[in-house]
Amino acid sequence: MKSLWNETVTRRDFPTLEGDTETEVLIIGGGIAGILTAYFLKENGVPYILVEKDRICGGTTGNTTAKITFQHGLIYHKLLKSYGPETAKMYLQANRAAFEKYAELCHDIDCEYEIKNNYVYVTDDRRKLDEELEALSNIGYNAMLASDLPIPAGTVGAVCFENQAQFHPLKFLLSISKNLNIYEHTFVREMIDTAAVTDCGKINADKVIVTTHFPFINKHGGYFMKLYQHRSYVIALENAQNVGGMYVDEAKTGFSFRNYGGLLLLGGGGHRTGKNGGNWQELRDFAKKNYPGAVEKYCWAAQDCMSLDSIPYIGKYSKNTPNLYVAGGFNKWGMTGAMTAAMLLCDMVCGRRSDFEELFDPSRNMIRWQLLINGFESAKNLLTPSRKRCPHLGCALKWNPAEHSWDCACHGSRFDESGRVLDNPANGDLAK
Repeated sequence: MKSLWNETVTRRDFPTLEGDTETEVLIIGGGIAGILTAYFLKENGVPYILVEKDRICGGTTGNTTAKITFQHGLIYHKLLKSYGPETAKMYLQANRAAFEKYAELCHDIDCEYEIKNNYVYVTDDRRKLDEELEALSNIGYNAMLASDLPIPAGTVGAVCFENQAQFHPLKFLLSISKNLNIYEHTFVREMIDTAAVTDCGKINADKVIVTTHFPFINKHGGYFMKLYQHRSYVIALENAQNVGGMYVDEAKTGFSFRNYGGLLLLGGGGHRTGKNGGNWQELRDFAKKNYPGAVEKYCWAAQDCMSLDSIPYIGKYSKNTPNLYVAGGFNKWGMTGAMTAAMLLCDMVCGRRSDFEELFDPSRNMIRWQLLINGFESAKNLLTPSRKRCPHLGCALKWNPAEHSWDCACHGSRFDESGRVLDNPANGDLAK
């Protein structure tokens, strides 16, 4: 199973790092956040090394729907209600700056960057749209109310952000990565302070940035309590529909729509990792009903880290780790989330003060209902009898028949049928 993006690019290989070495900054993780961080560090003349355990863009980055937007669901009403107008405005400014940086970088890269309107639709309560529009007005952004949407999802309307964008994410990333200091198949097995131990040596660094999707160092930061993982699915349909924009349901379990060339990318079927969900079957049933003449050309799945308060964790890994940094918890909005992270982390490493440090600080107050839910799921799965146990923290694994994998409902680690790790935070395979 490979995504449309993976099937329509030609990759180059990067070497494996052999022996001991040292650098000013070590970036661990070769997804979009790590690559963009490396790109900005290089621009600033900062010596760095990026290491990836497999191949760059081999995880969630290669399985995205690749919408570039600062409209992240109906988030602005939520932020305004929970934190006040300044926080909501700062979130908008940070992600808008990320959007504008993409426009700048994509200008000279053949990555099929296209301007499209983005719609967050609602299927039940129209008041959700009114609340979001009022929140946006209060922080100085004028969005539109849209009705009579062309998608077959039974909507009551949508909030529309005009002039957002979509692109081919791997064409973009493989272009900007070609001159970066990247090492593939270089698995960090252990961290000793800011020294990384790999299968082939040790990397001594002054500063370390962890961009491994789910932060893998357990002894700092408590990310195993502050994050959970959510799977979602995509099918690419030929002879379906040109929807003319980008659409996503405000509910986590709803559908998303966008086009790429002559294909309709239909997303949905989501569920918490390790739980039951609709997966591809839900999408195929929807397509059969609404696009009976369509032909499925590609299918793939993605896994997203969800934070406690819908704001990513970007900054110092913990209060007690001055030279260790992190980026994670993008809540399904990894395009602008990763760009925001890369720009902020580059500023921090270079000693520049950013207005956004406090907003994304991973050590901010985390007393939220989701923390209790995550704790309950962990306790329940730790006590569940199972022959298969996750090597991360010992939780029971559940067989995923749709994807033929062993999944952990505690923290989202996944393993194939032979026990090889597919998704972290587990940092090794299942015991034989």
